[in-house]
Amino acid sequence: MDVAPRNADMNDAATLVRLCSTDEVPEGGAVKVERDNLVVAVFNLGGRFFVTDDACTHGPGSLSEGDVDGEIVECNFHQGAFHIPSGRVEAPPCMVPLRTYAVHIVDGKVCIEAPGPAS
Repeated sequence: MDVAPRNADMNDAATLVRLCSTDEVPEGGAVKVERDNLVVAVFNLGGRFFVTDDACTHGPGSLSEGDVDGEIVECNFHQGAFHIPSGRVEAPPCMVPLRTYAVHIVDGKVCIEAPGPAS
């Protein structure tokens, strides 16, 4: 995994996973990033960055390929929708919320805390 030490004001034992540069993510859009066993969508909403699992919780849709409208992403497969910052379901047929990750911007890179098991 491509990891970076956390900033001094954070817990020294934890590490961050580097995903991409902030300039690789178009404003109002998303990119898919694959690192080891992780497949995520990185969203840029007006210069604020959010990271969710890329796979829709309902079917085989890729959320990085979905339509972004404000803080909502619509899955490209069955048009279910999720609130990007929280992962909550916004439209059926999706019923299971989306996993989200705490984001840190370090030296122009989008990073997330190394994830533990999904809860």
